[in-house]
Amino acid sequence: MTHLLIVNADDYGHTPGVSEGIRRAHLQGIVTSTTAMMNRPAAVSELPVAQADCPGLGLGVHLVLTTGTPVLPAEKVPSLVDDEGRFHHRDPFIERLTTLNLEEAAAEWHAQVDLFVKTTGQLPDHLDSHHHCSYFTPALFERMLFLAEELRCPIRNPYADVTCPVADYLPGGQAEADLQAVAVLINKFKPRTPRRFFSNFYDEGVSLEALGTLLHQVTLFPADQTCELMCHPAVVDAELREVSDYHDMRAHELTVLTNPKLPLLLQGMQIELASFSLT
Repeated sequence: MTHLLIVNADDYGHTPGVSEGIRRAHLQGIVTSTTAMMNRPAAVSELPVAQADCPGLGLGVHLVLTTGTPVLPAEKVPSLVDDEGRFHHRDPFIERLTTLNLEEAAAEWHAQVDLFVKTTGQLPDHLDSHHHCSYFTPALFERMLFLAEELRCPIRNPYADVTCPVADYLPGGQAEADLQAVAVLINKFKPRTPRRFFSNFYDEGVSLEALGTLLHQVTLFPADQTCELMCHPAVVDAELREVSDYHDMRAHELTVLTNPKLPLLLQGMQIELASFSLT
């Protein structure tokens, strides 16, 4: 009985080093998929490299509202940006959830997807989001579901995280009610999505031993329930140190994800690597 596992590297295009690390983690390791931050300057130049060098790598869009600047002019999305025209970081963004203009968020996400299509000549194979911002409220999630329905593509489902409390993805202070609303939306839209999600291959949770334990967890679920593992490998460059607090551990992630023991480990556990195109 074979178990399907998607290994998605977030943040493609965040910096050139992040993009290089993700390509290495695919070519030399177990990463099967990535999502691009289209509001970051490196995304447009790095995506064609991925298409040329990594034709088997799934390419999606990492919807952004909490890092960098919008793709749209700042004056078109005033509720999303600060006085300098930059997105609010995660915590200030959460504080402003009640005043967020949902139409501005949807328009910005459409612009990010449009830039991806213009750059790659193809539709994204799935959607997820930076800091999981598209999942913070049912209303934001609904806008994401409309976009995925329009694109006919799968999405990540962090509400199915087996390693993290659901409240972490619904930070608005009414997680129980929000989760009920999310369940209604999932039943309404019926998005294609992995059944299980693992977010704990991160920071102190990064080691070959921890990855082995996680892979064992994958085998405990029915074989028809595709799982997704989130990761953040990178070649650490100066720009990454400037724009992200999570940098050196990304290099460690790259080392673990390209460990030569992994193919035999996966084979022994009857885990087959997959991408969102099979979801």
